[in-house]
Formats: sequence, structure tokens, C-alpha cells
Amino acid sequence: MDNYYSIYDFEKQNKEVFWLNMSKSIDWITSPNIALDESNSPFTKWFPDGQLNSCYNAVDRHVLAGRGKQTAIQYESPITGQSSSLSYLELQKQTAKFAGMLVEQGLKKGDRIIIYMPMITEAVISMLGCARIGVVHSVVFGGFAAAELAKRIDDCKPKLIISASCGHEPNRLVHYKPLLDKAIQLSNHQPSKCIIYQRNALKAALISERDIEWHEAVDNATPAEPVVLSANDPLYILYTSGTTGQPKGVVRDNGGHAVALSWSMSNIYDVKTGEVFWAASDIGWVVGHSYIVYGPLFAGCTSILFEGKPVGTPDAGAFWRVIEKNKVKTLFTAPTAFRAIKRADPEGSFIKKHDIGSLNYLFLAGERADSDTIKWAEGQLSIPVIDHWWQTETGWSICANPVGLDRLPIKLGSPSVPMPGFQIEVLDDKGDPVAVDTLGSIVIKLPLPPSCLTTIWGAKDVFIEKYLKRFPGYYETGDAGYTDSDGYIYIMARTDDVINVAGHRLSTGQIEEVISGHPDVAECAVIGITDELKGQIPIGFICLFPNKKKSDEKICEEIVHLVIDNIGRVSAFKRVIIIDRLPKTRSGKIVRATMVKIANQEDWVMPATIEDESVLEDISDALKTQLFSRVN
Repeated sequence: MDNYYSIYDFEKQNKEVFWLNMSKSIDWITSPNIALDESNSPFTKWFPDGQLNSCYNAVDRHVLAGRGKQTAIQYESPITGQSSSLSYLELQKQTAKFAGMLVEQGLKKGDRIIIYMPMITEAVISMLGCARIGVVHSVVFGGFAAAELAKRIDDCKPKLIISASCGHEPNRLVHYKPLLDKAIQLSNHQPSKCIIYQRNALKAALISERDIEWHEAVDNATPAEPVVLSANDPLYILYTSGTTGQPKGVVRDNGGHAVALSWSMSNIYDVKTGEVFWAASDIGWVVGHSYIVYGPLFAGCTSILFEGKPVGTPDAGAFWRVIEKNKVKTLFTAPTAFRAIKRADPEGSFIKKHDIGSLNYLFLAGERADSDTIKWAEGQLSIPVIDHWWQTETGWSICANPVGLDRLPIKLGSPSVPMPGFQIEVLDDKGDPVAVDTLGSIVIKLPLPPSCLTTIWGAKDVFIEKYLKRFPGYYETGDAGYTDSDGYIYIMARTDDVINVAGHRLSTGQIEEVISGHPDVAECAVIGITDELKGQIPIGFICLFPNKKKSDEKICEEIVHLVIDNIGRVSAFKRVIIIDRLPKTRSGKIVRATMVKIANQEDWVMPATIEDESVLEDISDALKTQLFSRVN
């Protein structure tokens, strides 16, 4: 079994043998003899008879193997101008003390804490310290709105909240403590204590009897040893970034999570022990959990913790400086980041100023990676640029190009092929398989592989209703797309973003792919709006490069003709609206559903995860002035 296809087929036929063999990459307290327990399907269990500790596997075992001096976490903050290194030995000591502090505060296995922190090493220490003693952590993106934080407090009912005085954003400080105080005031559940890390830029006022300064709480704590945990004990709860309604807490286990992430580090990302891996994301998102904290540390790598932005901290060269300084081998970020870099530095002048010869791969995920952005990155970096597809719910790649195992041909527009354990089918609305190259709902045959969600916290019925009910026997991904004759998967849109134009099902992602090919377009988004005649029609929003040489009217006209030439007049594409910025969540996803409501003049709610509320107001103004100025 030395190539992707033989390994994928072997796993399909021999799940038990394959995953028990893969589990050997983890240090177990009690090694599992059973890979999969389906006796309570769909609530399946991986390695049910195994016992381990995730913190031990991420930290202690590397120290015991003699790698204590190796850098575990490399912190880089271009906003504050600070950087620091934390070795595996130092991480072990600080994590053990933090865990000891939790014990002294009365926390035990199964209790929950919320971590509401910026991108600093103390956030990583907090996560690992919880894992060390079986406390379930729920990380909430730092600076999240108080009302949304309150919902998460009421849902997971933490005994303790870990936070900081502030977070750094370009040109401003985010005052965390007032947001935290308001969230607790809004919550029905009241945590017993809050541990506050005071940053140099801002000292927050502490509330007596409830708030404790970090160093006061942690420095004199008695270090705690890793506890024995079942593979099926929960490691963390992570809330999906929905824009309305009750947040859904995805539950991740310990055993399957450790095994799958360990496999992915070497086989998907081609990163080995001692090498430098950088996921340019945030610990508040699943990418940060899997590939800033747990994955790289399970593998014994050096992980970059980056408090900054791809542009504006201070310029479009931020990524290249970090890569050159730390000899990063593999970079993983969102397509949004590279579109921002491309827009600010289309000629790649900042790239040429730095020696980034250490960089072997660029991985993109989080949203569709348009072909134009991939081509630009390939041309500038001269390395493989690999789109891959996964979700908060899966915790690792559903589809990828496993370059550490068997580098496959790259097909633009595709995140390549399914990873072991993910049996993908494309179904129509009736649940029947569709033909090759035919758009449909992408589903995964049960059981899901290790590291996928085990349930929704406190809401098993929601887990079944949202993911398993529509297509019995399958997990519904919520994404639409198709497969080609080589088995490559193409993700075209969220299912909700497939529009029906006079009976023709069209993917907004397909239209975006065409628009992004125009040389003056830096970013774009397409939505479907209600139309009395055709049911729905698409309209395009575009952001232009600053050095455009044509008039806005000419660019819009060219874009309409591009869509007609590439997709056909069946698309009914006639409207293009120019805006300065696209409305995005803090994780870089475009809030298309809210844009649709605004365009349809429906009631809408400001998404809790929106990065800049003023952008949606600009969208509303642009729709009023430009929507009916159609291009024919």
C-alpha cells in the first residue's frame, strides 16, 4: 500500500484493520483492540476500549523523547512588534501549572470552561491545560459580541472563563473585559470565576470575588499530571459560526481526533517531527484547533501562532517575513487571505523581497478557492497550491491532495479526492445518485471516520435533524457540487447557494469562478435574488484592483459577456454591482445569506460573526442605487 488509491480502497474494505494500525502513531495508556463501535448508530464510537491523554500526546511525550528544547509554539505579532518562542519543555511546565490551577479552582473531568482569548500563547496553554485533566474547553473567538458569547455560556455552562484584557487589531484595541462582563450579565448561567490575562496595552478593571489575574492564579499552582481519559471522552466543544438562531456546539472526542490529525500531518501536509508548520488562522475556528494547536503538536512540529493580518500589519509582506524568519515548510490559510494579498500587491513585489525557499506547499481551505487566485499564487510562489475541503464538523480534510503520501495531479477548481474514511456520493433531491459532472448534494456515507463530530452538545435531536435526516444513511454536508470521471470532487456552493433560474439549477460558485477571471476583479461574490418571472436570478458583486485602466461601466459590461460566453444566456446574468469590500465573517467567509435578504428587501439581522458591520450598510446603499441599472 504505497499510493493513495490502494490505501483509500484498503480502508474502505478493512476499516478495523486500517484505523487500528493508524492508531499506533498515538501513545495510549490502554491501546485499543476495537476500532469502531456501531452498536448505537448513528452515535458511533472510535477506539471505544482505548485510553489516552491528548495533552500528553501533544506535549509530554516529546519532552520524554528528548525534544524538550525544540520550539513548540513560535509567537509572531506584527501588530505589537513582539515575538517569542515556547519550547516543548516550557510548554509542558506552563500547561501543567495551568491544569493545576483548574484543579485548585475545583474543576474536574467533564466540567467545561470557555476560553475567550486573543492569539497569544496563554490561549494555547489554556486549551492544553484543559485537555490535561479532562476539562472540556470551548474556545470563543476573541472579541465576539457579548450577546453571542452569552448564548455559548448558557449552552455549555462553564464553571470558569479564561479571558484577556484586550486583543490587538490593526489600528485599534478590542476591549475584551467589558464584552465579557456584559455577556455574563446577559447569561442565565453564571461562572464561578474568571481568569484574566492582563496585556501590556491595556489593564482591565477586575471584579472582586469573581475575577483573578492570570499570574496570581497560575504562577503558584501545583502542577497537575495528565489524567487517564477514554478515547470517547469529549475533548472540546466548538460552536459553528451560524449567523442566526441558537449556536450548535460540535463535540470532538479525544481518541479519534488524535489519530486522524496525526495521520493528516504527515500524509496530507507532508510535515514531519521538527519541521515548521503554519496555519494562518485563529484559535477560535476549527482550523486553529486542528492545525495551530493539536495537529502540529501531536506530530512534534513547531507551530506558528500569528497575531496579525495578511495585509495592513503593516503591509502585504507580513506572511513572507514570518516564513523567511521561521523557515516555514507548509502554509495553510484561507483563499480570502491570498485574495487580499493579491489585491494589495498584484505584482508580488513583497514576495521578491524575502527568501521563502523553505516553503514547499500552500494549502487553502475555508471557502472555494477560485482558479485565478490559485494561478496567481502558483505564479508568484512557484510551489504547489492545494485547495482542500473540510468543515468544523469533520475537524480535518474530507477531500485533499495527500502530498505526503502520493502527490496527485492538481485540477483547478477541485479540492481533489476523498481522504480515507470519507465515502462521498452526490445525490439529487430525491436521494438518488446523479451522473458524473452533474450538480447535486454532496453527502458522506455513514459511519463518519475518526475526528468527526460525535454529536451536538446537549442536542442529539439537532444532530440528527440537521445532518442525518434528509438522506438516511448519509451525513449531509450542506455543500453542492459534482464529481468528475477521475473521482475528483468539485465544491460549487453551499446547498442554499444553488439557485433555480427558470428551472435551471445553477451554482453561484460557478459564476464566481468566471467573474474572478477578469483581470480587473480582485474579489467577487454572486447571490441569487427573487425574480417574479424566472424564480431567481443572479447578481454579481465585485471589488476592483486599484490600478484598473477601464471605466466601471466597461468592466461590468465585460463581466456580463464573460458569464454569457462561459455559462450561457440561461444564467440570466445581467447585473454587476461594484463595491469597495465584501462583507465577511472574521474567519473570512462571505455572508451571502444576509446579502440575499438585503437584496430581496427582507428583514435581516446583523450576523454575529461579521468583521465590519458598515460593509453590509454599504451593500444596502449600493443595491438601492445600482440594482436596477442593468447591463444588457
